[in-house]
Amino acid sequence: MTDQANHAIGIDVGGTKIAGGLVDLNSGAIRSRRNQPTLPQRGGVAVLGDVLTQAGDLTAEARMLGVALAGIGVGLPQLVSPDGQVRSAHLFDWRDLPAVQWLSGIAPARLDSDVRAAARAEARFGAGRSYRIFCYVTIGTGMSYCLVQDGKPFEGARGYAIHFATMPQWTRCSACGEIHAPVLEQIAAGPGIAGAYGKRSGRAVSDGETVLAAAAGGDADAAAVIFDAATATGALIGQMINMLDPEALVIGGGLGLAGGIYGDCLTAAIRQHVFAEDARRLPILAAALGPDAGVIGAALAAVPAKLS
Repeated sequence: MTDQANHAIGIDVGGTKIAGGLVDLNSGAIRSRRNQPTLPQRGGVAVLGDVLTQAGDLTAEARMLGVALAGIGVGLPQLVSPDGQVRSAHLFDWRDLPAVQWLSGIAPARLDSDVRAAARAEARFGAGRSYRIFCYVTIGTGMSYCLVQDGKPFEGARGYAIHFATMPQWTRCSACGEIHAPVLEQIAAGPGIAGAYGKRSGRAVSDGETVLAAAAGGDADAAAVIFDAATATGALIGQMINMLDPEALVIGGGLGLAGGIYGDCLTAAIRQHVFAEDARRLPILAAALGPDAGVIGAALAAVPAKLS
């Protein structure tokens, strides 16, 4: 990477907000920021229009600061192939939109899955930088994971190696014969926690953070819901550790970084479900970059060849 192009624009497109930043690729520092609601119900064209506007604004900011851009990276809550093609339509649909072409009219552009972007940032500047092999897990409105080896997120053959909580966990009750097929993300991510609390308490809430606050304040219904969600999630993460055998686990996302009752239950359940005793003692670390990981990682994704 040359001194003339040591910055990139990173844009993290989530279900709630679009967060953009002008990122110093040598330090990970965000020099300038943009944030706005995603409002994904407007459709993919409208969301892409906002991303293009942010990219243009941040490009102008870079010119004002006298820095050259190496590129633009965009992290999406989607399946994205190794060559940067969007392969899903979660929340909004970019599959048939020329997003890279339009963004490249501003600066060379690349798309990636948001969890890989965040994992890349934690590998280079955050909690994963001391480890050759670690797993990054994000728990918030949704759940996802990424295995990182030698600083590089593992993509899989098609770019789909980010799922671990989106398929039914099929089992038949030995007593009554009833089939249970819960989808962990639907019951233990933020919206699922809010829904479970509403059913248990009769009090409707809009998000998981409200339930966390109620549990911290002594609400027994909230504490029970948080315990169940964290324990179920921890069990699945423990099985993931059994399969992938990482040196460390890095956890991010709004719920993943919540700490308190949730964090204690999650950590206990993870360790309980790791099979090998020495692996059970692996470091379980909070994501060091917090909500900035997606923006920083998207910027890093813009220039992977220069960072390898």
